[in-house]
Amino acid sequence: SQASFEEDSQKQPAVGHWKPLMPSKGSKEEPETGCQDAGSVDETQSTEQLNVSRLRSSSVEIREKGSEFLKEELHKAQKELKLKDKECERLSKVREQLEQELEELTASLFEEAHKMVREANTKQAASEKQLREARGKIDMLQAEVTALKTLVITSTPSSPNRELHPQLQSPSKAGFRKGHGRNKSTSSAMVSAASQNVTPEPVSHECKEVDSILFAEFQAWKESPTLDKSCSFLDRIYREDVGPCLDFTKQELSELVRVAVEENTLTIEPVASQTLPVVKVSAEECGGPKKCALSGLPRTCKHRIMLGDSGNYYYISPSCRARITAVCNFFTYIRYIQQGLVRQDVELMYWEVMRLRREMSLAKLGFYPSEM
Repeated sequence: SQASFEEDSQKQPAVGHWKPLMPSKGSKEEPETGCQDAGSVDETQSTEQLNVSRLRSSSVEIREKGSEFLKEELHKAQKELKLKDKECERLSKVREQLEQELEELTASLFEEAHKMVREANTKQAASEKQLREARGKIDMLQAEVTALKTLVITSTPSSPNRELHPQLQSPSKAGFRKGHGRNKSTSSAMVSAASQNVTPEPVSHECKEVDSILFAEFQAWKESPTLDKSCSFLDRIYREDVGPCLDFTKQELSELVRVAVEENTLTIEPVASQTLPVVKVSAEECGGPKKCALSGLPRTCKHRIMLGDSGNYYYISPSCRARITAVCNFFTYIRYIQQGLVRQDVELMYWEVMRLRREMSLAKLGFYPSEM
């Protein structure tokens, strides 16, 4: 019963009791707990907000620092690029300078090589000219020696030649030769006898006169020398000298010889100093030691020719050799002029060309030296 009373008293307040204004100790703990929970939530939210703000501020700082770092790196990279650009520019300049020096060195080497070749050709031409002059002097000296031998042979101890030994002449004859001759017949006979034993004087120099048309054609060709026969200078020489000089009985072989002479591929060699090769052409075409292949006439052939690298030899007579040699000499000289190897006056070169033309004219008429 007491327990039920206590329950009733708990359920219904007793009449006449004051309701407490302040909650009891047990009732106070519940509101404080709720307030504490609300405060902790607020504190958590504020902490989160603070953390977010801190994170935001730190991210901003990180961004700023990252941007500054990237700017610094970019600035460094730009500086390095500038340095590399300068280095590349310097290296390109060095390369261009080296290439230019290499080109200049190559050009100087080629120029020096061409200069050496020109000097060698000039020396060769001068040597050939000196050789021709020496041969001419030798021929002249041989003629003089022959004449002197003739005079010496006519003088013997038994019958001395009084023209060679004036001391053997009688005083009357010596005085007669020194003074004026009264007997014209006697003096003329003595003069004629003396003239037979004395070497004839050399012929005086022939007179020369420049042909204005030929000289003008040569001057025009000399300004731009060429081997093209369409120019007036070479066209005239082809018609008047080269063509007739190389016009042999065997027309086909004559044409081959002309082409070989123009291309400078013709070879002339003595027969005796070479071993006779096995030729691929017939004996009638190549001739033989006793038959000329160009004229087809029975002649003693001391030389033979080869056209290019064909390996076929053709026997030629001395007259044909003289004609071919005259044309070859002419082409050799104008090639020297074309290559700039002849350092002479224009008029001297003109007269040399005229001399070579005269040799071709004489050769085509049948005149040739005995040593051919």
